[in-house]
Amino acid sequence: MIQSNNNNIEIARIQKSIAETLGMPQENLVFNYIEKQETVTLELITINPIHEQSFLLHTLKGLDKIEALTKMQEYVEQKYEAESSYTIQWMDKEGDGALHTSYFRGHNIYDILDKFYYGREQNSYKIFSINLNPVA
Repeated sequence: MIQSNNNNIEIARIQKSIAETLGMPQENLVFNYIEKQETVTLELITINPIHEQSFLLHTLKGLDKIEALTKMQEYVEQKYEAESSYTIQWMDKEGDGALHTSYFRGHNIYDILDKFYYGREQNSYKIFSINLNPVA
């Protein structure tokens, strides 16, 4: 019981650290754990408070939740900012019909589209533009 409690404290600590590194309120992040046999897949999902849509930030695997979180912390500290930045202008066909702008980081346009469409029906959204942002 004590080991489980210590794990929960460590999980909460790392999740808080990831939110702080990203500069996002923790309530705008979802840590989705998928446990299969001997691995845990961690999907880090962001929630945009303006249009209340969620998008995939990154996915990775670990042997347990703490290892997956530690790897995610390393990713956001060392690799996230090094990925290319993209801007997508899009509309939810079944929603309010408003034009929205969202920002993503990824290796290429296919990676960005996977993150945008994560958990979505592709036919429900119209993408007007995807732009690779210039390096500052």
